Amino acid sequence: MTPDPADQVTLAHSGLGNAADLPIPLEAVVIGSVVALAASFLVLAVAWRRPRYDGPEPGTTRMRPWAPGAVRRIGAVVDHPVTRVLARLLGAAFFGYMMFALVAGPDYATNPGLGMFYVLLWVGIVPASLFLGRFYRAVSPVRTINAGLSRLAGTDPEHGLRDLPSWVGYWPAAIGLYAFVWLELVSTNGVETSAVRLWLAAYFALMLVGGAVFGNVFYERCDPFEAYSTLVAHVSVWGRDADGTLVARSPLANLATLRPAAGLVALVAVLFGSTAYDSFRESLPFVRFVNTSTLDSDLILNVTLIGVVAIVGLLLTLASVAVPAREGIGRRELPSLMAHSIAPIIVGYVGAHYLTYLLEFGQQVVIYMSDPLARGSNWLGTADLQPSYFLSDNIGLLAFVQVSGVVVGHIVAAVAAHDRSLSVLPRQHQLLGQLPMLGVMIAFTGGGLYLLFAS
Repeated sequence: MTPDPADQVTLAHSGLGNAADLPIPLEAVVIGSVVALAASFLVLAVAWRRPRYDGPEPGTTRMRPWAPGAVRRIGAVVDHPVTRVLARLLGAAFFGYMMFALVAGPDYATNPGLGMFYVLLWVGIVPASLFLGRFYRAVSPVRTINAGLSRLAGTDPEHGLRDLPSWVGYWPAAIGLYAFVWLELVSTNGVETSAVRLWLAAYFALMLVGGAVFGNVFYERCDPFEAYSTLVAHVSVWGRDADGTLVARSPLANLATLRPAAGLVALVAVLFGSTAYDSFRESLPFVRFVNTSTLDSDLILNVTLIGVVAIVGLLLTLASVAVPAREGIGRRELPSLMAHSIAPIIVGYVGAHYLTYLLEFGQQVVIYMSDPLARGSNWLGTADLQPSYFLSDNIGLLAFVQVSGVVVGHIVAAVAAHDRSLSVLPRQHQLLGQLPMLGVMIAFTGGGLYLLFAS
């Protein structure tokens, strides 16, 4: 009997906790978290009166790396040509195997290509980039193909036929990420191998053409997976200095190095908004509304997704421009200058929401990978493994980890926003001018926790 795709996807998300799993009432968790965030702001207002990561001008960071000698030795290994080649081969092997399963395997929800795409690649980007830095950049298959084509043509992959216009910014990456989350969360064909194949075909075509025209800078700004990975990597301890040398430093210091650019607000809005939407669509009130409404369910889901993303972007923009900037900085620049502070929120909320999805259903995907053609094979030796459901079996621990991820992410975001505000706001507005952003973060904290446990 062919597995029902809808049932399989429901199973993939079933490990999330709910309000009944919390050791204390949900209302107390939300109130406590909001109070913790507000208290953090008060401490920052009193004890943190000068920017520690932004210099006199926004973006000119003053950071001291950790253990430079040890990191230098690690960097020598990471940047060694052999390591770079192995990373490229790993990325090519992963994408090649995924495409093989999607093309040659059956159109079942258990096709490992679907799990590799939605679980190992999409969700796995966050922990991989958080612990390893700019992970996707190192394994990117489109960079590998572009480098190979450039070698054959005798050209430099770093430079294309023309420069990428500055107004492009992160807009293509934001659009690409929206296309991905739409396919995963809204499209009725999202669990069909043909739809994923089509999406990946468009992805490779656009990326290869863009790389040929604009060079590798195109991938930094326009590749949705690389832009996502790089954003998360700014919350890690691994970064690069002005010369491209590997350094280890505070995540707050790394966050300060994220350069503002056009489309950055849209990028973070899509990432946070789509995760919030994923929680909201599983909440009982929304499910009842969709089931009882006379409106077309596809229309409701599409409008809701774009609405949630738009609300996140609008709130961030309005909170950023609520007060004027210091002399020399345009008011319109403020949203991009403050957008970096949303990155820790994305990491915390995505980690909380998809934790069991990655750790538990991800194990099932690895098991499926041994039999991509559904013929009872065991190519990778994983077919007989049994997945562990430790977190789902310890639901109180799961709820604690989820709440901690959301709260810690918001507190780190508040610190980053405070430090940047001290650099971009005039002295008379440096304290009160932060209140709109604090209000938005409190709303994100309370709303995020409610949605996380509302299903």
